[in-house]
Amino acid sequence: MEKTFNLILTGVGGQGIITLLQVIDESAFVEGYDVKSSELHGLSQRGGSVEAHVRFGKKVDSPMVSNGSADLILGLEVLEGLRESAKAGRQTKLLINDYTFPLIGAPSREEILKKLKETKKELFLVPASVECKDKLQNEIVCTMYLIGYAVAKKLMPIKKESVLKALNSIIPQKYLELNIKAFELGYGN
Repeated sequence: MEKTFNLILTGVGGQGIITLLQVIDESAFVEGYDVKSSELHGLSQRGGSVEAHVRFGKKVDSPMVSNGSADLILGLEVLEGLRESAKAGRQTKLLINDYTFPLIGAPSREEILKKLKETKKELFLVPASVECKDKLQNEIVCTMYLIGYAVAKKLMPIKKESVLKALNSIIPQKYLELNIKAFELGYGN
């Protein structure tokens, strides 16, 4: 990969964005890329916005993705995905979990989706939380589902084997099987 890959992760506190960041970092490192990342927490402990930036490639100087340069925005929640879409460039793809965090005064899901479609970005709206809850009885692993989906659809230049190696080194043993199942579930859809 000649060009540096720029990724923004966004969600709300408690959704597992830091674990997601660690798995992506390790996956890119396994592939031999120079990796830089940064976590921007916000009010994460209260269900507030959480954002993380990841850049990987041959040589990366800064962890921050500048406005308009994201290749992929991965949103764990639709409103947070919409907020980050304001930073999207022409080439940016949006991969967003079709999940709405209950927030008083927030626009309805339908309003958010309408605005997301108005961005005219390539939008992948996937039911990761629903799928994980229905098939694995645990929706928090939707993060691994989304990585699986992104890898399968080639939204990220990472190989399946690299993610599996990263999962084995990052995820505690007692949660490893569940996270691998979520990854495989997303990869298969």
